[in-house]
Amino acid sequence: MKLLGKKALVTGAARGIGRGCALELARAGADVAVNDREASAQAETVVAEIRALGRQAVLLEGDIFVRSSCEHVVAQAVEKLGQIDILVSNPAFSRRGDFLDYDPENFEKVLQGTLTSGFHMSQLVAKQMVTQGRGGKIVFISSVHARIPYTRSVAYNAAKSGLNHMALTIAAELSKHRINVNVIEPGWIDTPGEQETFGSEAIRQAAPSLPWGRLGTPEDIGKAAAFLASADADYITGASLLVDGGFCLRGAGAEPT
Repeated sequence: MKLLGKKALVTGAARGIGRGCALELARAGADVAVNDREASAQAETVVAEIRALGRQAVLLEGDIFVRSSCEHVVAQAVEKLGQIDILVSNPAFSRRGDFLDYDPENFEKVLQGTLTSGFHMSQLVAKQMVTQGRGGKIVFISSVHARIPYTRSVAYNAAKSGLNHMALTIAAELSKHRINVNVIEPGWIDTPGEQETFGSEAIRQAAPSLPWGRLGTPEDIGKAAAFLASADADYITGASLLVDGGFCLRGAGAEPT
C-alpha cells in the first residue's frame, strides 16, 4: 500500500491502459478520480472495481481534448478528493494512413488528442500541485512509437515523440517544486483498441513471436505507473521507461550478413 492516502487522477480510464493504471494505483492504496469522455458503463465498472478494493473512486466525465473541459475535470477532482497527488495522463487519438494521402485534419486531431491534451491536463494539475506545496507525480503514457518510425503512423509517431520531449521540459521546470515527471513507453499491449485494429486472431498468432512470448497487459503498464507514482521513485524524474517485454529489441540477435 505504497500509495495509501494519495489522490490520483487518471485520464482515459474506462478501458485499456487507463483502466489498468487506475486499478493498479488503487491496489497500491490510492483513491482515484476516473476520467473518461462520458459516463459509460465501462467507466462505471472501473469505479465499482476500485471501490471493491476499499478505495474511494469518483467518475469525472469530460472531453480532455478541450481545454475548458480539462479545467472542469481538474476542478471536480480537487473538489471530490480534496487534492491531486498523482496524474496519469493517458489521452490518445490515432488514425493510420499513408503519408502521401494522409488527411491534414486527422493529423491535427491526432496531435490535439495525443499531445496537446497532455499539455492541458499536466499544466492544470501541476498548478494545483504547486498550490498544495507537497510535490507530486506526473506520469505520461507515451509509446514505442516515440522511438520507432512505424509507417502509416506519421501523426501518432510525431505526437508521441513530441510528448516525450515535452515531458522532459516539464520535468526540468517542475523539479524545483519536487514534482516528478516521467514517461512510460508501452510496447504492444493487448487492449480493446488493439483488438479492434488488428483482430483477435492476428494478435493471437503474433504473440508467440514477441520476445516475451506474449503481448503486454494493461496491468503491466499500471504496475509501472504505480511504481513511478510511489516514494520508491522519488529520485526519478525526466525518465522514459520502456515497458515492452523486449519489443524494441526484436532483431537485436540477428547475425550480420
